[in-house]
Amino acid sequence: MESVDLEVLRSSVRWDEQGHRCLLLTVVHTWGSSPRPAGAMLAVRDDSLVVGSVSGGCIEDDIIDRTRREGIRCGSPEVIRYGVSAEEAHRFGLPCGGTIELVAEPVSAASGLRELLQAVEGGRLVTRTLDIATGIATLGPAAAADGLTFDGKSLSTIHGPRYRMLVIGAGQLSKYLCEIAVGLGFDVTVCDPREEYTESWAVPGIAMVRTMPDDTVVEMALDERSAVVALTHDPKLDDLALMEALRTRAFYVGALGSRRNNQARRERLKEFDLTSQQLARMHGPAGIYIGSRTPPEIAISILAEVVAARNRVRLPDDLRVERSKSVREAPADTSGACGISVNG
Repeated sequence: MESVDLEVLRSSVRWDEQGHRCLLLTVVHTWGSSPRPAGAMLAVRDDSLVVGSVSGGCIEDDIIDRTRREGIRCGSPEVIRYGVSAEEAHRFGLPCGGTIELVAEPVSAASGLRELLQAVEGGRLVTRTLDIATGIATLGPAAAADGLTFDGKSLSTIHGPRYRMLVIGAGQLSKYLCEIAVGLGFDVTVCDPREEYTESWAVPGIAMVRTMPDDTVVEMALDERSAVVALTHDPKLDDLALMEALRTRAFYVGALGSRRNNQARRERLKEFDLTSQQLARMHGPAGIYIGSRTPPEIAISILAEVVAARNRVRLPDDLRVERSKSVREAPADTSGACGISVNG
């Protein structure tokens, strides 16, 4: 699985090389409620084939219809707005009268998409600046905190890995988790010094290191755009990673395991001079409660919690694995108001 943005770029470059005319659309502004955020992209080919998304589907339908009727002209980029009126908002499925503004640019050599794709595939974070009048795009360096800017004359978008994820352990669960994490826009590194696991690892697009986990955490210099997930069930490996990760600014540090193992892990980590505040940052057992049992379900559970942390969404306690299981295992109160058993 790859990120949506990467899929759009690859398709645009491939279609252009195949001789198709192609239109790249980017959401630049939203007002009110909108299904997709600024920066979302859609590519449409001259035969109406599309990749990506800029709405819940209704705007895509209109773009496809326009392409069929008018074709794709080799002109300069233009600004398109949907949902200005209540009638349009209803027609295009924009909730609460939302409005979306798009920049639509015909893909050509001046677009620089081939160079952009090469930079992103090489793991670089870059800014692409498009001149609306000429359709010429240039690339430059970017910082992870940079965002989209549009002033009507030029459009600057950020491309490449903004977030990193370090996964400890190269087991079966890690494969599912890593594949989905890449689709969520993470630059993923797997750390496992055990040869019996790494020799059979075959997940494209994932970096593999065989160093000790604590050394890996230190070397990666994790920041506030980093997440760490420990999945080995081996305290000698997971604890080493957690010991160092909890001292960093990583926005998420989590570990797989039962509630009993999680409590034992916290007691062990106290011996490494971690403060109570640092220990409180650890998500364990990692994930939200969805009744997951299989590796793919567990991966979804963990990544849902990671994405919530990335988006700064505070989850209710009832969604946390430890809390949810405790509630479900508590004896039910079957007594009536006067202490008489309801069920006899």
